[in-house]
Amino acid sequence: MSFGLSRGKDLDHGDFGITADQLPAAEDGPFDPRGWFEQPANPFELEIGSGKGTFLVQQSVLQPETNFLGIEWAGEFFRYAADRIRRHQMTNVRMLHVDASEFIRFWCASGVARVIHLYFSDPWPKSRHHKRRVIQDESLRQFHRVLQPGGELRLVTDHPELWAWYENHAERNQELFSRSQFDSPESAQENEVVGTNFERKFAREGRPFHSMTLHRVGD
Repeated sequence: MSFGLSRGKDLDHGDFGITADQLPAAEDGPFDPRGWFEQPANPFELEIGSGKGTFLVQQSVLQPETNFLGIEWAGEFFRYAADRIRRHQMTNVRMLHVDASEFIRFWCASGVARVIHLYFSDPWPKSRHHKRRVIQDESLRQFHRVLQPGGELRLVTDHPELWAWYENHAERNQELFSRSQFDSPESAQENEVVGTNFERKFAREGRPFHSMTLHRVGD
């Protein structure tokens, strides 16, 4: 399916977009993705499912000393977001076109991220598809590994069944994460939770939003 995002224009991600064929071989073991940035020692945050890149574009300007990696599986969204970031010359942002759960599990080094953002993830509502949801017991273990001590996993959804799934997984993984209230990022506009394209669309439809922050437990 094409979303028509390019509207006939050629999208060029330049050096701001990274594809699966640019990753090292999985059997070589995890590597540190902070090396993709001009200032690799800066704080590092991941966004899973970046869509058009709206959160990254808005928030990275307000955090110029933080490096952001957006991971997007849909090729058209990846190209659109990476081209958008290239046009704005956001040197502290990169886009990656892979399956985020696989990247974190097989490629991403431990203890590298300060925050993992997961906003309006696909709810996969059919029972037989629940295994495709990003939040699983195994993925929470991997997020715990990749996050630095004191790191955060920030979750927002409009889908009530997915929210119940999040709450259940947070409750049964308290040895990994403690739960607290979600604080909206500075880039969110008044009455917004995050301010992504999906949120703005769903707000017009009158949908309620649910959010939480999970804090990594342990040193």
